[in-house]
Amino acid sequence: MDERKVLTSYVLRIRESLIRAGVRHVVVSPGSRSTPLAYAFAHSEGVGIHLQTDERSAAFYGLGMAKATGEPVAVLCTSGTAASNYMPAITEAKYARVPLIVLTADRPHELREVGAPQAIDQPGMFGRMVKYSTDFPVPEERPESLEYIGRHVQRAVSIATDAPAGPVHLNIPFREPLLIDFGLEDPGLSFRSVRRGMMIPEPDMVRWFTETAAAAKRGLIIAGELSPAFDKEMFWKFAQSLGWPVLADPLSGLRSGVSEENEALCIDQYDAILKNERFKQEMAPDTVIRFGPQPVSKPLAQFLNGNRPHTYIVVDESPSFRDPYHLATDHFQCAPEMLMGIRAGIGPSEYAALWSDASRIAAQETRRAVSSGTDEGAMAGVLFAGMADGSDLFASSSMPIRDVDTFFMNTGRDIGIFANRGANGIDGVVSTAFGVQAARKRPAYLLIGDLAMLHDMNGLISSRFNETDLTILIMNNDGGGIFSYLPQAGEGRYFEELFGTPTGLKFKNLAEMYGCQYDAVESADGLREALRKPKQTHVRIIEAFSDRQVNLGEHRKLWQAVGDRLDAEWNR
Repeated sequence: MDERKVLTSYVLRIRESLIRAGVRHVVVSPGSRSTPLAYAFAHSEGVGIHLQTDERSAAFYGLGMAKATGEPVAVLCTSGTAASNYMPAITEAKYARVPLIVLTADRPHELREVGAPQAIDQPGMFGRMVKYSTDFPVPEERPESLEYIGRHVQRAVSIATDAPAGPVHLNIPFREPLLIDFGLEDPGLSFRSVRRGMMIPEPDMVRWFTETAAAAKRGLIIAGELSPAFDKEMFWKFAQSLGWPVLADPLSGLRSGVSEENEALCIDQYDAILKNERFKQEMAPDTVIRFGPQPVSKPLAQFLNGNRPHTYIVVDESPSFRDPYHLATDHFQCAPEMLMGIRAGIGPSEYAALWSDASRIAAQETRRAVSSGTDEGAMAGVLFAGMADGSDLFASSSMPIRDVDTFFMNTGRDIGIFANRGANGIDGVVSTAFGVQAARKRPAYLLIGDLAMLHDMNGLISSRFNETDLTILIMNNDGGGIFSYLPQAGEGRYFEELFGTPTGLKFKNLAEMYGCQYDAVESADGLREALRKPKQTHVRIIEAFSDRQVNLGEHRKLWQAVGDRLDAEWNR
């Protein structure tokens, strides 16, 4: 067999093994050394190709696709620093538990560490950020070599998708020439598949939980970020059987598609409610069950940490503890859906009614703030209210995700909410949003600040190669808005220089560069008008100008109004 056929058999075995293992999408960045695999992917109907020239952005794009689907997504790049640019997205994938399959082309072994161009030490370069890493042999005419790479590809994908899901790295060396034979077919895989069962709770575990729930006087369910495939109908039947209030993080997906039957138990205003000292003191729970990671809300974390419930159960398929405040008393390692099959038959309680009343009061004040406000919170509320049924929202870290927590209220509409909360960074946000939209194939909105937008302007390049439908709302307060809420804001010296970091930049020219529809607004009414305009391009950018001090004042005004209403209710 000549070298070209050997190379072709090698890359076809990788491609077919990935497809058999469940990979349906690959994000490709152009480069010479990755040519054989790029051609193999392009010459296949079994996998979708998505192009992004910037590897850093490409990895976040793949991350968004995998996050939105829960399925493994591959990213492919050439050798050298192209691979280094994957590191931020790999880090997010590790901590967000996203199955990202990282394929880095490499120089052959004889060209490593000898001064060859575009050759760096790639094997193991991502260290502990990946769950599995292997350095493949160069293509050779040996049946056992093909068996090796085929089995290890499926092994890698199995590891990536096993709980806790996460990124894996396959380093793949190629010698020149790099062209393949498009007429050749893979001779067939002898290794068929990896099959995995579902972890279910043991009878003793079910019995203990049922007895514990029945004995609870003040039970809470906390729902952190959950998979889009999470069975919400089963969850609400479980919650109704307990009669416990559900503190639903926006990333749980439980704030959308809410029926009238479940609305009273779905507490969406806990972040504002828990800024009230009396409410925190009076409403301490004795029993908590949490699905998913710790929610975004800092007041919720402080509330739980200050009261430290007697029983705090974390339900997680993984043995890895996600318990940053050391609150958990019990860790249930099982599929959440399996536990939700339990029907406790407890029913509504006065405790749940108090939470529901408080959330209703806070929602009234929040709606009033949106209708009359001039700050970023009011504009975020306008965006959320205007989103169509069957659309998605991606929120940047810092203030955007916190405004989602405050201003995105229970709705019967089908709206998915996503964010990068593994490492809580502001890099790669634009690219991840594009990836989510590509996977979901629905209209999407991105809520982002000016600094996060500056971090990932290159993400817009993907709109030149991939179909998309994205509206980007940039909250431009000329700097790092969230720092105004932190203690360092009280120290006047150096604050603007080190934390506020104003740039004076505006994004109109960026929108023109990429052919995006553009509007500039300065108020909630202006945003309403902009959102009513027909969307004429694949990407629309709305730049909302605001003032950091006004934002801070309006947010505090809302929290004070909520607190005053709650105090008045308690004093009745």
